[in-house]
Amino acid sequence: MITQRTGESSVRIGALVPLTRPGWVEAGQHLLAGLELGVREVNDAGGIGGRPLELVVRDTAADPQRATAAVDELAGLGVAALAGEYHSVVARAAATRADALGLPYLCSSAVLDALTEQPTPWVARLAPPQSHGWRIYADFLLGAGHRRIAVAAQPSVYWASGARILRDRLAPRGGTVVELDVSALTPAAVCDELVGLRATALLLLVGHPEPAVPVVKAVRRDRRLAEVMIGAPAGQPEFAAWATALGEDGAAIPFLRYLPERLGPLGARVGTALRERLAEAPSFVAFEGHDTVTVLAEVLRSHGGDRARTAGSWPQVAVEGTRGQITFSRAPGISVWQAARPPVQVVDRDPAEPGRFRILHTG
Repeated sequence: MITQRTGESSVRIGALVPLTRPGWVEAGQHLLAGLELGVREVNDAGGIGGRPLELVVRDTAADPQRATAAVDELAGLGVAALAGEYHSVVARAAATRADALGLPYLCSSAVLDALTEQPTPWVARLAPPQSHGWRIYADFLLGAGHRRIAVAAQPSVYWASGARILRDRLAPRGGTVVELDVSALTPAAVCDELVGLRATALLLLVGHPEPAVPVVKAVRRDRRLAEVMIGAPAGQPEFAAWATALGEDGAAIPFLRYLPERLGPLGARVGTALRERLAEAPSFVAFEGHDTVTVLAEVLRSHGGDRARTAGSWPQVAVEGTRGQITFSRAPGISVWQAARPPVQVVDRDPAEPGRFRILHTG
């Protein structure tokens, strides 16, 4: 457990972050860097009505039960609101518990449409819903001429939801989606299935590094599959560990990224500060963390630590974030307050320079 203490008079925000395995640790580190930078900037500007903002961090380790327990603990510690989380299934557990406790929660990065079973006034989200981003990815596939799609999938509500979104978008346009259960197939067997299906694209709906890395290596080394595109809509190639593990094999694998084509002055300044903090290029997840604190600080300045007033203020939010103006509204089929149209790109790593990203499609 990590706690940054600045005094008993502080205004506390509880932060949920995956910092240990099986959580996606690199994503958690980027999310935390953004949250911490945001808190530092708020405090440098005078805090919340003269009171310092304090981040109380709990590691979820991608465990929904651990996240639920953390929400209970943080509520007992008197936090004014919750922030963070990257993994959708974990965020869903946290959002459900926050709703039950009447604790405002601004989810930073999780995209699963149904963060709660029923509409709630207590939860808002910055990241675009999965149905929005993954439809854009499906449109990219169609535009690139792919109609026979295979997905290497693991059992998960999140992966199953993604496969359903892709299928619903592709089927009316002549596309087919066939799921391959990687829990029952070796990487070599996945390659054999791809040959038999005559698939032109394989999408990785699996965790990183296992089993994503072995599957990519197997496909890249199979001469029968030289023309097959590998894709990773969930964003696995965004982080440096992907390039480290796969080198040239990790390039030319399109994924979803939630950044504008060009950052404005605020985004550029924050990006420079995040790069210094992380000692590497910041991912979109780091920007989401910073924007989370920006929104919560604005709300808390207006309403102090009153939880009900904070939750009631989501529709009045209008703040400048690192990636554009942030406002919230109710969207059809989405149970939480949803940030309006965050930017969505399909990008990949340039084979000629794997440290550089190419924008392939925007939505």
